Amino acid sequence: MAVNPVSLMMPTQVVSEPNKIITQPTPFEAQQSFANTLKNAIASVNEQQINSDKLTEKLINGEDVQLHEVMIQSQKASITLGATIEVRNKAIEAYQEIMRMSV
Repeated sequence: MAVNPVSLMMPTQVVSEPNKIITQPTPFEAQQSFANTLKNAIASVNEQQINSDKLTEKLINGEDVQLHEVMIQSQKASITLGATIEVRNKAIEAYQEIMRMSV
C-alpha cells in the first residue's frame, strides 16, 4: 500500500454558486427557531423520563421486562435531565453576565 506525501495532495476547494443569495433570518425567525429547538429538547427529556417511569412500573408489577433494560433507561433519563439542567445553568449565568455589563 503506497502512501502519498501530503505535498502532492490537492487542496479542497469550496465552489460557491454565483447566483445564490444567502439571507440572514429575521430576529423573529431566529427567535422562533430557537424556541422550537428548545421545545423539542425539553420534549425529548420528558419522553426519556416517561419511558423510564413506564419500564420501572412494569418491573414493579412483575411484567416481562429485564432489569438491565430498566437500569439503562433510568440512566439515560438521568443523564439527559442532568445535561438539560447544566445547559439551563449556563444560560442563566450568561444572562446574568450580560445584565452586569455596563452599556
